[in-house]
Amino acid sequence: MDLRSAVRAVPDHPRPGITYRDITPLLGDPEAMGESVRLLAEAYEAHGVQKVAGIEARGFVFGAALAHALGAGFVPVRKLGKLPLPTYKASYSLEYGEDALEMHEDAVAPGERVLLVDDLLATGGTASAAAGLLRRGGADLLGAAFVIELDGLGGRERLVGEGIEALSLMRFEG
Repeated sequence: MDLRSAVRAVPDHPRPGITYRDITPLLGDPEAMGESVRLLAEAYEAHGVQKVAGIEARGFVFGAALAHALGAGFVPVRKLGKLPLPTYKASYSLEYGEDALEMHEDAVAPGERVLLVDDLLATGGTASAAAGLLRRGGADLLGAAFVIELDGLGGRERLVGEGIEALSLMRFEG
């Protein structure tokens, strides 16, 4: 199946010169969604994944489905202020400011084998912050998996520089 055909290009969004990669057609197509999860699960089935951590919001969609496919638990990595119990917090830079992510302090156990998942890898800032939370919790971070990667924005290089192996199902020019 050609997953690329299930990703819609939206020119000049959110601003002129940017091509937004819209995954809502992929999410709405049970075959494309199923194939995405199957390919990610196949790539990590031999790694002994105990938990899958998904980054809010679209990382929840793929992360929860992947956790189920791998027989693993799911860890939500959320935006600031959304979790009710004590959390670890990580701030990161965006091109237009700062943002932060949180994870419950008891979400992962020391040495637990965790895979990080999100829909998109661009600059790597969000994934790097989430990886930091998982490592702070003592997780054995197996890698980071993405549905789409935007080339030329430095995300893969950033993660590799931090010792994080990245896998992407599709790559587009950033």
